[in-house]
Amino acid sequence: MTVTGSVHSFDVSTGVDGPGTRFVAFLAGCPLRCQYCHSPDTWYRRTGREMTADDLLTEISRYERFIKVAGGGVTLSGGEALQQPDFVREIFTRCHDKGLHTALDTSGFLGAKASDDLLAVTDLVLLDIKAGDEETYRKVTRTGELAPTVEFAHRLAALGVPVWVRFVLVPGLTDSAENVEAVARIAASIRTVERVEVLPFHRLGAAKYTALSIPFPLADTPAPSPELIDRVRTQFRAHGLTVY
Repeated sequence: MTVTGSVHSFDVSTGVDGPGTRFVAFLAGCPLRCQYCHSPDTWYRRTGREMTADDLLTEISRYERFIKVAGGGVTLSGGEALQQPDFVREIFTRCHDKGLHTALDTSGFLGAKASDDLLAVTDLVLLDIKAGDEETYRKVTRTGELAPTVEFAHRLAALGVPVWVRFVLVPGLTDSAENVEAVARIAASIRTVERVEVLPFHRLGAAKYTALSIPFPLADTPAPSPELIDRVRTQFRAHGLTVY
């Protein structure tokens, strides 16, 4: 049976979406509406292009030798890749057949949709923990709950799947010491966490909101100061975590 998915776009990046140089496919569709989202153009599946697994593997094969030599692999991102779990499983299975490293970029909100078979062909999960408490999580995402992400994280640990935690630092939204401590405790409880990436908020996606006639909720929010970034990284390191 032919497996299809909605693919918004794809690109090649280095040092951003997993180890090495990677082919990154951004799948269309996401259940969350994060205030700091820099890709509102990926919120709906209809904004993507329907592709078969063969179609996407053909694109990947064009870069296969290059990404292997560069110690990279293939990352499926979004939107939210786990809105299309069958497509993710098929792509990752066939990437493994080619000897390519696989990484899943996800919020974990739809972690229950990831079967054990899918996770068996996932070499790394880039887990975006939006917040450490339910109130802040709802404020950030404007929908959803934190619990599914935490449950998914513990499931990854039980299965031995390596995890890189990502935390977006937004002044006035996610930067409180209490929220950071809560995120750090969650990260420290995942025995397969290899690193934490503190990602400073930026407004680079603001033009997309203008083009889509959507108000950007954080239009007046500044980037975090170096002092704030250092404080947050120190909080994570205090829990024995490797921080970038």
